[in-house]
Amino acid sequence: MKTIAYLIVMAAFLGGAFLTSLDQTHVDWMTFIPVIVAGVIGVVLLKRDEAAHAKSSDRLANNRRVLEESLDNIVRNLEALDGRKDAVPTYDMRFEIDKLFRDDLFAFADARDSMKHIFGLQHYADIMSSFAAGERYINRVWSASTDGYVDEVLMYVGKSLSQFRHAKEEFDRAVSETHASATA
Repeated sequence: MKTIAYLIVMAAFLGGAFLTSLDQTHVDWMTFIPVIVAGVIGVVLLKRDEAAHAKSSDRLANNRRVLEESLDNIVRNLEALDGRKDAVPTYDMRFEIDKLFRDDLFAFADARDSMKHIFGLQHYADIMSSFAAGERYINRVWSASTDGYVDEVLMYVGKSLSQFRHAKEEFDRAVSETHASATA
């Protein structure tokens, strides 16, 4: 189904491009509109397929595990980094961040949409609000490290840790509430 939907979208795009290139001043709308409608149908089919795939129980279970592990790793690594932040040279902090957090941040970001289906929109918003703030602070540390701002590096490591701890608390609360409602 996904392949067919992609083929419809590609054919509609190419067909629309071809039809509009035939005449510089005139578009044959009677031919162009059905091509565009076919493209819209292809996009709707793709979105429907993605939604069905996103809600599959195997994918949700796997993504929940990825989310939990990534968040645990981020908090654990930030706690370790916060404990030794004075010992890491300012200009090297960006390399530490890349080494310690890049994979987990990407993994969490790739799996985050599953939280909507697992926990609901409110829990998703609560978790992502703190997660996004923590990620911004990590990026701030990285930038401050590049620019050599020692005070900012030291300050924002702690702020990032605080936000990620809160995201972890919200995640754990969502897990326990979801588990409690499932067993009730």
